[in-house]
Amino acid sequence: MGVVGFVGLGNMGSALAANLVGAGHEVLGFDASGSERAPDGVHVAADVGEVARTADVVVFSLPDGSASAAVAREIVTADERVTTHVVDTSTVGPRAAVAIARVLGDAGIAYVDAPVSGGVGGARARTLAVMVAASDGDYERVVPVLAGLSDRVVRVGDRPGPAQALKLANNFLSATALAATSEAVAFGLAAGLDLATMLEVLNASSGHNTATDDKFPNHVLTGHYASGFSNSLMAKDVGLYLGEVTDAGGPAAMGGIVAGLWARFAADEPGADFTRIYPWVAAGDPGGG
Repeated sequence: MGVVGFVGLGNMGSALAANLVGAGHEVLGFDASGSERAPDGVHVAADVGEVARTADVVVFSLPDGSASAAVAREIVTADERVTTHVVDTSTVGPRAAVAIARVLGDAGIAYVDAPVSGGVGGARARTLAVMVAASDGDYERVVPVLAGLSDRVVRVGDRPGPAQALKLANNFLSATALAATSEAVAFGLAAGLDLATMLEVLNASSGHNTATDDKFPNHVLTGHYASGFSNSLMAKDVGLYLGEVTDAGGPAAMGGIVAGLWARFAADEPGADFTRIYPWVAAGDPGGG
């Protein structure tokens, strides 16, 4: 392929862009915060317009749907653009994905719905799950880029939206497991148990989940709290999940509880690493109980 464009070089975006470079792609990146976030090997563009004039395929790694929509509009209006496909790894929700696909499609640009899950560590290890929904032709066109992002690419649909739905379901489960584990651990410690012992037993028992085998051992037990994913983004994702479920008329009893919890945590400690929900829960969730 020719040059691959990349817009959004935050914690996840910079890791994914570095993967593309490592896979042999020439990458032209842009981030609104400046060139300092570009990883080694990524050429830096002056603006989104330069990316659109240079790269047939452009990858997004942006914080939300409004950011993805804004960048999509910049690409559409760029002079002398050559971009034919956008691969959006951002978590924007199904409705936003459909709307962005429409904006791009009206300009003859294909939208590939491709959110990712597995954290920054997973991105660097190339174990990140890339969930892809796109037509046969569009999927085949961007396969080399998808393969450059990660070794785990799963096609889940043939149109924008289903991949976003799966990502929201995944993050809802992740958010629920981490919050519930935080509460259970706080209970155990109050009863006199040792955290390392609790994790050893939980990981060999039916309470085992991604929080007990990853978040707690690597971030809570060590005191690092450095997963690279913020509570504000998790609150946004769980809020998107709840909105989509509510609009579809699906069951949302747990969704409402979990979304409210994460919204309060993000309001109390905006931008904190999402693994810091444990000390916040252990302190008594000051906003809710």
